[in-house]
Parts: sequence; structure tokens; C-alpha cells
Amino acid sequence: MKRTDYISWDEYFMGVSLLAAKRSKDPNTQVGACIVNQDHIIISTGYNGFPKNCSDDVFPWERTGKDTKYAYVVHAELNAILNSGGQSLKGASLYVSLFPCNECTKAIIQSGIREIVYLSDKYADSDATLASKTMLRAAGVQMRQLKPHTEQIVLDFRVDK
Repeated sequence: MKRTDYISWDEYFMGVSLLAAKRSKDPNTQVGACIVNQDHIIISTGYNGFPKNCSDDVFPWERTGKDTKYAYVVHAELNAILNSGGQSLKGASLYVSLFPCNECTKAIIQSGIREIVYLSDKYADSDATLASKTMLRAAGVQMRQLKPHTEQIVLDFRVDK
């Protein structure tokens, strides 16, 4: 008899996004992204962090003041697009833990991604998010907030229990 308590594709790919977010060293916001093709194959992942060869010990993590992280950090969505190694993203789905900003949205549309599945929309009323949604609707990109059937997925590294 097969198991019936397995997770859905949406929960699986969002779980990969959340796992990628655990790589972020940002002390305030950790975002992860996972790009999946129409055959349910992961093309790429990304998380928010500094570009390659830019030390996270040297660049700032501050949110306020003169020199903040915002000028330097690559968002999870853009990192996932850039990490795809030039593979076609046409028709792909993007799973992301936080709804994309307007800058990432431009790259999402240009790359050919056709669906965004997100967990949180905590900046829904911000100008950047409102601009994102306007562009996504105009480009015909589907948006949906994931309502998982489970609250958590526990990973256990003890495989020989």
C-alpha cells in the first residue's frame, strides 16, 4: 500500500525555496527561490545575498543609515534566474518565499517565467509590490499565494534510524 501522507508538488518546491533561504546570511530577511520547468524538474535555486567575490564580512548588512545592504544584495529571484546557467525559463514556475519586488519582476517577465507561487506578501501595499503586480498582470504572468496543507516539513539527517 502506498503512502498517503506525501507532500504536494507545490509544498515540495516551496520547501526547496525555504531551504535555499537558510543559506542567506541576511540578519533580517531570508528569502529563497526555486525555478521549476513544466515537467516538475528544478532548473535553479537562489537566495538573497551579495554577488560572488563580494565578502559578506566586508559589505554592510544594515537596513538604515548611510551605507545599507540594499545597494549590494542580489535578491533570491534574480539569483535563481542568474544561476540557471542560460537554460530556457520559458513557461517555468517560480516558487518564492516573499512576493517579488518590481526590479526582480522585470527579470522574471523578461526570462519567460509564466507563474509565480509565493508564501508571503507582507509588502503588498508598497509601491514596489503594487508595480510588480501591475507588470505581471500586463505580461500575463500568473500569481498565486500558496496555502500549504501542512504547517511544516521536518528534515532529519538521520536516515538510518
